[in-house]
Amino acid sequence: MPPRRRPKRATKARRRRPRRRRRDRTPFAAGTMTARVAGPPAARGPALSDQPWWVLVLLLAGVVLAWRFATDDTYGTIFGKILLGLPVTVAVTATAYAAAIVIGLVAGLGRLSRNPLVYNAATLYVQAIRGVPILVQIFVVAFVVLPAAIDVVNAAGQALAPVLGADNALAGATNRAVPMGVRATAALAIAYGGFEAETFRAGIQSIERGQLDAARSLGMTWLQALRLVILPQAIRRILPPLGNDLIAMLKDSSLVSVLGVNDLTQRARLHASASFQYPPTYYTLAFIYLTLTLVLAMAVKAVEQRMEPS
Repeated sequence: MPPRRRPKRATKARRRRPRRRRRDRTPFAAGTMTARVAGPPAARGPALSDQPWWVLVLLLAGVVLAWRFATDDTYGTIFGKILLGLPVTVAVTATAYAAAIVIGLVAGLGRLSRNPLVYNAATLYVQAIRGVPILVQIFVVAFVVLPAAIDVVNAAGQALAPVLGADNALAGATNRAVPMGVRATAALAIAYGGFEAETFRAGIQSIERGQLDAARSLGMTWLQALRLVILPQAIRRILPPLGNDLIAMLKDSSLVSVLGVNDLTQRARLHASASFQYPPTYYTLAFIYLTLTLVLAMAVKAVEQRMEPS
């Protein structure tokens, strides 16, 4: 006989719990025709932290110093004597900055060159300049580089004596013929040329390569494409760091006083050492530099806004 199969137990059907209906959290509730409409946020005034309180502090300090200049003969005399060095400071800053822009552009293009000799020469210049303090560079240029250059000029004059004569200007050049202001200006230009080189390099590299290729495909030479297509866009992008470097050079121009150049700082040093009026003298000097930098910063900002693409 075949074995009897054990009857299967009837399984109890599981009762499913009815799923709870989730409440509609949207503004349109189920079964209703109304909706909550959020109104526009209430207008809020600028927070206290957004107010330019630093401008107010500077204005108050300027008002106090202006009042002292007008009422105190000591401050008025100091202000007049220091201000005599303003033309020298402006001339040194403007000349050195213009030369630094030219040096930086050439060195920046050298940093982008595929010629290994040009690239390594530009890189050596940039790294050496960025690794030496500006004050040390001023001493090196004024008392090492320039005398060596004068010796080279004298040697060239002696070599050209049969053509130019024995008493030509090249053979008779001396170190004293080059004033300290020229030496200081050249040192600042060389120092800032290294920083401007990296600024130009970064600005040129930020332009898409396709724009240069498109300009070349239209028949432009490399220099034409650089002058007409790449540089205008690059300068617009690097204008903020260029403006910051101009402000920094205005402040660093005070270092030329170590060479005896009669700028603002040298005038202040001479007056303070002669009259022993150190606090009012250097208060006045700091106020003049602060005023110059603020005016220059506003001018740079205005140029940036003017050059922004509309």
